[in-house]
Formats: sequence, structure tokens, C-alpha cells
Amino acid sequence: MRIDINADMGESFGAYTIGRDSGLMASITSANVAAGFHAGDPSVLRETIRLAKARGVAVGAHPGFPDLVGFGRRELNVTPKEAEDMVLYQVAAVAGVAGAEGVKIQHVKPHGALFNMAVRNAELSAAIARAVAAFDSSLILFGLPGSEILNAGRADGLRVAAEVFADRAYEPDGSLASRRKPGSVIHDAAAVVARAIRMVKEHTVVAIDGSVVALEADTICVHGDTPGSDELAARIRAGLETAGVTVKAIGQP
Repeated sequence: MRIDINADMGESFGAYTIGRDSGLMASITSANVAAGFHAGDPSVLRETIRLAKARGVAVGAHPGFPDLVGFGRRELNVTPKEAEDMVLYQVAAVAGVAGAEGVKIQHVKPHGALFNMAVRNAELSAAIARAVAAFDSSLILFGLPGSEILNAGRADGLRVAAEVFADRAYEPDGSLASRRKPGSVIHDAAAVVARAIRMVKEHTVVAIDGSVVALEADTICVHGDTPGSDELAARIRAGLETAGVTVKAIGQP
């Protein structure tokens, strides 16, 4: 039994520092690197890739909506073509800088509202998958279990990975609870670790209404902008390994 631990990284911008990238790199196995649309800048992008390389962490592209003010968490009404082009642009940016540092990117994980909208929007999901496949069909596409984006990725011949969130509340239908809802983000570290172990070993999670939801789990996300995320990631990894789970990057054999 194995699992990948990923985190959204490189989301600092100019003089503003977001997240605990250096500390997180000690515990995660895959880094989702922002490309400057929802967060990040060219220097942060390159430094994050260098840090991941030094730590032996796999690098992925983390494309989002062009919304720095809203941190990519506000829904934008874009056409499928616009979505495809903006994802391709961002994947190419991360892959290009990674290539200059001697790193081949492993995966693509949409960010924020783009990720959430793609759960049920088949047209948007198809556009994202087309962009990834057009750039490199060997890339792994991350998405919520049972989502349209995973279906679209498979249809385009991509390898896909079902992503779960131990620190986020779930709705009974398996979607993530809106961040506007009380309790949507779980701050109790012990509870988060217990949920992570249950997700990996039992393939279930308790939803916000108390019901039990079945879900597949190939990779667990730790949000880099959550206070204490570095310590939380360390506790999740230690808990999983103690429970007999191998923690390894999704792209490693």
C-alpha cells in the first residue's frame, strides 16, 4: 500500500511570502508549482524547482485562473479554448524552467476554482486534459475522485491520480465543502492525520453531515498556505508510515 503526498508550492509573489515551502519539502513527495497566474513569479518559480530538486521531490505544474487578487479561488467564466490555452501556457512555463534546472515535470494539478469547477464541468475538464496531453502525454493529471477531469484525462490517454484532502471537509456527494462554510478546513492535526490514514487504508471519509463517502486515494494534498502546514505534513507522513503505508512520489515505480 502506497500514497503520494503533494503540496501547492511557489505561491509567494514579489515581496509577499506565502506558505512554508522549505519545511514542507522535507515531508512531501510531489510539489505543485504555481506558474504566476494565481500566485508566484518567475524568481519564485525557479527557486521552488531548485528546492524540490535538492530535496528529491517530484515537480508538477499548478495552473490556475489569472486571478492574483483572489488567489485563483474565484470562479471565472472562461471558454473551453481560453481554459485550454491558459493551462498549456502555465504547464509550459513550469516545464521550461524545470528543464533549465535539469528536472522533468511529473504531473499537472489545476488550482483552486479551476480544480473545483472541473469536478463536474465536462467541457472545462476536456479542455484541461487536451492542454496537458498536447504538451506531454506522459504527464499525470490530478483530480478529485469520480470527477469529470479524471474521466477527461483517461479519454485523452493520460495517466490520472485521484487526489484527496485530509484537512478539508467533504460533502455527501464526495465534493469538497465550500471554504465559505464553517468547518470546511480542519485544523486539528490529530484529526487530519486520522482522516489521512482512513482515506488511504479504508478508502472512505466522513462527510460534513456525518455520512461515510467512498473514495479512491492516489495522492494526499497538504495546503501550503495553511498555517503550520510544514508540521502538519510531517505528522501526516509519520502517521501513514507508522500505519504501514509507503510514501512515494506518484510517478515513481
